[in-house]
Amino acid sequence: MDNFLNVSNLSVSFDVRGGLLLRKIGTIQAVNNVSFSLRKGETVGVVGESGCGKSTLARLILRLIEPSAGSVSLNGLDILSLSKKELRKQRRHMQMVFQDPFSVMDPRYTVYRSLSEPFKIRNIKHSKEERLAKINELLEMVDLSPIHGHSYPHQLSGGQKQRVDIARALALSPEILILDEPTAALDVSVQAQIIDLLGELRDRMDLTYLFISHDLALVNYFCDRIIVMYLGNIVEILSAESVNTKPYHPYTKALTDNVFSTDPNSKPIHVLEGEVPSPFNLPSGCVFASRCNKVQGLCREVAPVLEATAEGGEVACHYPIN
Repeated sequence: MDNFLNVSNLSVSFDVRGGLLLRKIGTIQAVNNVSFSLRKGETVGVVGESGCGKSTLARLILRLIEPSAGSVSLNGLDILSLSKKELRKQRRHMQMVFQDPFSVMDPRYTVYRSLSEPFKIRNIKHSKEERLAKINELLEMVDLSPIHGHSYPHQLSGGQKQRVDIARALALSPEILILDEPTAALDVSVQAQIIDLLGELRDRMDLTYLFISHDLALVNYFCDRIIVMYLGNIVEILSAESVNTKPYHPYTKALTDNVFSTDPNSKPIHVLEGEVPSPFNLPSGCVFASRCNKVQGLCREVAPVLEATAEGGEVACHYPIN
């Protein structure tokens, strides 16, 4: 299959200011030369510790944040070269579902009005009856009843709010959804329901997903391929089948070794040792060198680049796991 979304050398840095005069105290490289691609209908997960740049990457792809460098193309169209007017036209093809369903809905709006907003913004004309039918269809798609259209956010559970958020993202029939930890704020039982719903919608609507999470077990279950990030860098890209059987990067191996299991016979958890580098002063070599048990002199001097693995993935490591 041809690549549907292409991200090439995407980077962004942020100046941090502090003190009474808000002087610049440093610069954080939030995303650093990130490159990957998605095929049509594919679900790709992005995992890593908090602060590794996962959510920033999502916002860069949608141009909610302007990148410092790099390119993003969707179906061959360069997203970063579009004017604001042209970008508004393309936004209907790519939508985002946010982590916190409690903060994405206006508390003054009913569900019906919230779901009407995408059509109003796009100036899509409907009669009152057509609009009601369309919104009822969206509610039914996410397993809510039309009666929920009369509810305000405070009258809904967390899972119901997240379903409304998903419905709103689907209102304009997008081709790709970026899911930024869509189950992190939900109870475990509700998480499973939302994941099942997302799987059904993907198959029914031929959607492409970029699924961001810190839960490696969930990403392994739901995704076709996995992107592993550390301090703004991609350290490995591998298939979901390979993540437990053949990870090449020591950080990926550490993540898989630390997936919690209730099985009393499971292997013990090994805590990563070493200090995380300051985001204001990243090392010149490999960003993982200070915590890696395979580190050698070259690692502290030269930053590794992504290279192909025997399993069809990519790894950025001078001394990958054999």
